[in-house]
Amino acid sequence: MLVHTRQEREAAARTWLLISARDAATARSDWKNYGVALLRCGALFSAVRIPAILVHAAAGTADRPAVADFLATALDGGPVFYDGGGQQYYALTPGSAARTWNVPDTECLGSDHFLGIPATDITAPDPRCAAYWCVPMDGPGTLCMPAAVAHLARHGRHLVAQQQSEEATARA
Repeated sequence: MLVHTRQEREAAARTWLLISARDAATARSDWKNYGVALLRCGALFSAVRIPAILVHAAAGTADRPAVADFLATALDGGPVFYDGGGQQYYALTPGSAARTWNVPDTECLGSDHFLGIPATDITAPDPRCAAYWCVPMDGPGTLCMPAAVAHLARHGRHLVAQQQSEEATARA
């Protein structure tokens, strides 16, 4: 039986992600020094940007550990990171997802996009950068299913719209 430790899977995921860097040595250095490196979307992966308000509505909370648990379940363990500076979540999906993505209030970053991706070992707020993995990559090529990400975003949109409607009715 072959057993891989979390540390081995993280190293494999890190190596896989580095394929998307213009220069792997620079990206490694940026991860070490700044906690984040610019990687090219579109070939190995795309990244769906979802506003935090939608994710928190779908999760029913903004509590960091609870949101991470929700995302891990809703996206079947697919990798997601949070950018606190932009108040956005990013779900990594197959590179082809950007070609057909059509979910309002979200964006799927594909070819010709570069994204600041946190180092694979940053799984909580870190002083080096505003981004961290809520659901770390489980290994190379492990990505979120686009349909699950779309469902989550649409559900969050529905809940936000419902809450806004109720608030407007209460004010009237």
